[in-house]
Amino acid sequence: MVKRIEELMEKLPPDLQQEVYDFAQFLLERKIQPKQKRLRMDWAGGLSEFRDKFTSLELQKKALEWWGD
Repeated sequence: MVKRIEELMEKLPPDLQQEVYDFAQFLLERKIQPKQKRLRMDWAGGLSEFRDKFTSLELQKKALEWWGD
């Protein structure tokens, strides 16, 4: 397989060889080092309208009810 890839690469112009290399590097990085998912914070403040109606514990319980957990 490596030999076939090398033969194909030799037929490509240098700019396309670089693209093939970059794509192979991307595939390796994605497979070997999956990116860690970051915690999204877009929910922050989403319950602020209920601040005066409920305590934080009550809000937590209500949120679980609303989410169906």
